[in-house]
Amino acid sequence: MKFFGTYISRLGRSHARPIRGRIRLFDVARGVALVAMAIYHFTWDLEFFHYVPAGLTAEGGWKIFARCIAGSFLFLVGISLVLAHGDRIKWRPFIGRLGMIIMASLAITVVTYLMMPQRYVFFGILHCIALSSLLGLAFLRLPPLLIALAGFLIIFLSPYLHTTLLDHPLLNWIGLSTYTVRSNDYVPLFPWFGPVLIGIAVGKVLKRSDGLAKLGALYSANDPVGQSLTFLGRHSLAFYLIHQPVLYAIVFVFSLVSPADLRPVYRDLCNPNCAQNESVAFCQRYCQCTGDKFHEAGLLKDILYDRLVYQGNETVTSVVSSCTAESRVLQ
Repeated sequence: MKFFGTYISRLGRSHARPIRGRIRLFDVARGVALVAMAIYHFTWDLEFFHYVPAGLTAEGGWKIFARCIAGSFLFLVGISLVLAHGDRIKWRPFIGRLGMIIMASLAITVVTYLMMPQRYVFFGILHCIALSSLLGLAFLRLPPLLIALAGFLIIFLSPYLHTTLLDHPLLNWIGLSTYTVRSNDYVPLFPWFGPVLIGIAVGKVLKRSDGLAKLGALYSANDPVGQSLTFLGRHSLAFYLIHQPVLYAIVFVFSLVSPADLRPVYRDLCNPNCAQNESVAFCQRYCQCTGDKFHEAGLLKDILYDRLVYQGNETVTSVVSSCTAESRVLQ
């Protein structure tokens, strides 16, 4: 710790100059990433309200899409550290910005804990950005090749570094536990600090080769789309905090006007439970029958959300009895 403190102190006293002026191309890149994130979150909202298949955003192409979005944000965090500080840390704006990110991440933790305590966000993208920004300061004076090597090692070795020594819930932010962590937005330090370091390395190379100045002149963003993306990129934190509540509210209101058909969701849950004691053919008929009749009776939503008291409910008893009899007859 003493070495780290001395190192950071020397870094703060370096006489190198930071890059002055904003490079619009990076603002546009950040804006594109924000739009992509909004698309992903809107799809997640549709999944939450059952307009698309359950698990859609957690697998296949959507899973890769989400990881590319997170990686691009963190890569840009690394470049932004070089742009903001160069080799000399500007402590006052850094602490102010870091404080805003920490407060926003804590707000997200509190809100998600109140809304969905089983999968609340305890270390999401903002938490990772805050910690990575702080840790990234220690790498600003290192050679780009060494920084990039550290970044790639973190990314590619993380799957092999999991250990039971880090299984305590208080250490889940590290990302090296041996069990699956349940959270709606989980971006742990390993492997996600890797893209930040690669971004720092790329930023330093561009700076040394005069690449930053060339990128600054490459794109002026005078067209409406470019200006809009630039605006988003320059107000990324505000957009991040606002967009999801707005999208969620839109889908919620739509669900009141045109509710999703919950019968496929019910069958997906019913069939595996039924198959533990009955044949697959019976369960397919039984789940189809009960799902349709619960839907007609207006009970399906309460059943799926565990808001129905089954014992003594005459409608539930009647549906179960009649569907069981019908399914048996057809065997």
